[in-house]
Amino acid sequence: MCGALVVTLSMGIRHGFGLWLAPITMDRDWSRETFSLAMAIQNLVWGAAGPIVGWWADRKGAIGVLLTGAVLYALGLIGMATSTDVIAYTLSSGVMIGCAQACTTYSVVYGVIGRHVDASQRSWAMGITAAAGSFGQFLMVPLSSTLMDRLGWQGALWGLAASALLIVPVAWGLRADRPRPLSGPPGSPASSGLAEPQGAGAALREALTHPSYLLLTGGYFVCGFQLAFIGVHLPSYLQDHQLPPGVATTALALIGLFNVLGTYSVGWLGQRLSKPHVLAGIYFSRAVAMLIFIALPPTPLSVGLFAAVMGTLWLSTVPPTNAIVAQMLGVRHLSMLSALVFLSHQIGSFLGVWLAGRLYDLTGGYQVVWWLAIALGLLAAALNLPVRENEPPRGRLAAPA
Repeated sequence: MCGALVVTLSMGIRHGFGLWLAPITMDRDWSRETFSLAMAIQNLVWGAAGPIVGWWADRKGAIGVLLTGAVLYALGLIGMATSTDVIAYTLSSGVMIGCAQACTTYSVVYGVIGRHVDASQRSWAMGITAAAGSFGQFLMVPLSSTLMDRLGWQGALWGLAASALLIVPVAWGLRADRPRPLSGPPGSPASSGLAEPQGAGAALREALTHPSYLLLTGGYFVCGFQLAFIGVHLPSYLQDHQLPPGVATTALALIGLFNVLGTYSVGWLGQRLSKPHVLAGIYFSRAVAMLIFIALPPTPLSVGLFAAVMGTLWLSTVPPTNAIVAQMLGVRHLSMLSALVFLSHQIGSFLGVWLAGRLYDLTGGYQVVWWLAIALGLLAAALNLPVRENEPPRGRLAAPA
């Protein structure tokens, strides 16, 4: 429950950042590319810091990582509110918040779950946590919008900074987390067929030579591209089509609400069906949903339906992806190895956010990016189909549960 609450706060705050694109760019007289680049750097730093943060959590437990992340999150939001210089704004909203998200989101929390939940229930438990994060999105987006209406966009960021500090008492419930040592005699399945406990460097080398791990990583790149593009640029896309601002707020909230259903359902399905096939179905369904959405003129009804469908598919990739990593490679270095997959996700996020802003400034619209997101969805579906979730790395008898 504490892990779920951490994700609720961390993911809920970041989900509404797209609401700030218009007021910040107009108030500061910046281009959309300037705002987009800062958000893109945030995603890239989040991904790049993830393996290091995951290694720290795997060695020392989650509590120190989470407390550091809470403080960085609050400071970054304050910097986002007060910076008038582009470089200062990018350092606070991009670098500082990106590091904070690496410390307080799925890789670290899922490492705790992987160490403390039996393999037979792991996908379900990860689905519960992701569903909680989704509820945070549903809760925090209307809250962000309300704060902006009452306090202005800068005052709203100060309010979110105070919310980020709530991670501190919640994270304290995870203070007992410790890395789980490998057990069993050398050469046994429990010890992964290794004579000594595996070090972080050996785990990385093993993962990067595992074909299914690499395919999973490639698919996750697409996930990041699609979600970052829609999350940041959908409000502006709707504004360009003369829809009221409330439509965008409702759409982002609906994504968070239906994400609760999607992530829980997929976590449950992951215990019963082939997780790679579930992932392929998610990516294919996203491509179809986006194709239908851009083929029709946007209306409040069509936006609501699109948000509901995309919400169901939004973070539903997270539980099966992390469960596959644990199943293939074990839980001893799960935070680090999950974060490495997530780095690919965040490189995709960087491109999805920045490229959309860049192409908008060049072409005056988002149509090219929509088509690119659709094509990448079909590619990700194809990449996940050959993933073999029960295949241990070469040289292992089995991955430790």
